[in-house]
Amino acid sequence: MQPRRLRLRVLLALLPCVLSLFAQQNDIPLNRDIYYDIDRNGAEEGSTMHTGLRPIIQSRAELHNVMGFRPDSGRYYYWITEKLYKEHLIQAKDGGFNLTVDPMFRFEGGRELRATANTYADVFALEQNSRGFRLAADLGPTVSFQSMFMESQAVVPVYLYTYAQAQGVVPGQGRLKNFGDRGLDFAWATANVSWSPRPWLNAQLGQGRHFVGNGYRSTMLSDNASPFPYVKFSTITGNKRFQYSAIFAKLQQYGTANRLPTGEAGESLFWWKRATFLHLSANLGPLQLALFEGTMWQTLGDDGVLPFNAMQLNPVIGLNTAANGFQGRNTQLLGLDAKYRLCGKGFLYGQFTLTDPARSRYAWQAGAQWFGLFHKDLHLLAEIDQATPFAYTQRDPRMSWTHDNQPLASPIGTGYTELVVLADYGIKQRFWFQGELSVVAHPYGPRVIEVPGGNIYGPSTPPAAQGWDRQRVFGAVNASWRMNQMTNMQLTIGYSMRDLQPGSTAQDSGYLYVAFHTGLFNRYYDI
Repeated sequence: MQPRRLRLRVLLALLPCVLSLFAQQNDIPLNRDIYYDIDRNGAEEGSTMHTGLRPIIQSRAELHNVMGFRPDSGRYYYWITEKLYKEHLIQAKDGGFNLTVDPMFRFEGGRELRATANTYADVFALEQNSRGFRLAADLGPTVSFQSMFMESQAVVPVYLYTYAQAQGVVPGQGRLKNFGDRGLDFAWATANVSWSPRPWLNAQLGQGRHFVGNGYRSTMLSDNASPFPYVKFSTITGNKRFQYSAIFAKLQQYGTANRLPTGEAGESLFWWKRATFLHLSANLGPLQLALFEGTMWQTLGDDGVLPFNAMQLNPVIGLNTAANGFQGRNTQLLGLDAKYRLCGKGFLYGQFTLTDPARSRYAWQAGAQWFGLFHKDLHLLAEIDQATPFAYTQRDPRMSWTHDNQPLASPIGTGYTELVVLADYGIKQRFWFQGELSVVAHPYGPRVIEVPGGNIYGPSTPPAAQGWDRQRVFGAVNASWRMNQMTNMQLTIGYSMRDLQPGSTAQDSGYLYVAFHTGLFNRYYDI
């Protein structure tokens, strides 16, 4: 073997160790395009990365060949093209201090091709205008912080507009204000400080989203809902076999009926609740198992704030379920998450979640991901998700498994069966083609209560009346030129379609669009 080729192989073998050495404590942005690379690394033989609780902090991730972290050897000749195609917009380094600032945006225009004219669908030209930023900094090797913000105005397809008007929020992106005939104005922000005083311990304070699982949906906790404030503690053993995480959060419910009459602030608070999310992960070689326990604590009663329950600070998984049970005033969820690696190219994964075992209320997931299928950058995901009627519901609808009027698990809510197939195909990491097919059997619609157990905000006990199911088909294809990996900046042309049967044709959609945008978070418009 030639010495030059041998040196290259040695450098490639050492690259993951080098990246881990210099990795800091910020979270990797929770975006599917980025975690495509993370999951591919996690499928390789010998991986010790815990992938079932996301976002993952950089110091615990395997970052070789991951978007935003891999080297770019391209030659761009001018400083402006370096900034446009290769670098962060602003970057400053001084010893252990590192600061990056990047724009976030989405400038999109398109046309609705399927909806018929009516009260909502008389606007066929659709658009979105979003602007924001991401700031990330490392203060030495143990302390990092980051912040993201995006403010948007949009005219969206009718089914999204109907959902937003009914729930008072745009999926995953916060409260809305109406403007014009059918425009939506909305904004969201995330931020955190991450501190690792020891390699085995990390503590965070911030506002953000979290995801439990290895697939597209989650039956436990997903990034479908709006960001929420939280404190997180996470510890990992020296051999990286076990990781334990505890998240203490504050959730709320929007709406006029959920306004609190108390307080001297200019704007009254909304009805709120505390939550505890505990996650124990074991990496056993090809098999990765995780136990998840989620508890929502009722903090407000008819007479105001309830006495503080010290169990809200309990960090031991399983104790809250033993103390509360599944049918008490607090909401309890217990789940098992599993992933099994196959041949270094893919993995099987699944979840089983109990919300009330005595009344057979549960959810489950089964799926598979495969990388390099017939081609280096051809990726396929296939997944089935199901939740029984009344799963995630509570006697007090405000205590359902929700935050900001959105489900905390699957965006479909409860009482559903869904098949999801996703495909990604890349050419030289610059040109990407993506496709999605999602088929749901569900009593669908933001105000649909005809089918017992299908409304996550509905009653938790079966009514006497029976109803009917609906089927929703969602498909999407797009082609993108990815210009800058630091922000996942890309120029995209795409088409998405939605068909609801039985249902109003106004809830169907066929949307053809062009977008110039960055991609550092997930949007779930396939509802």
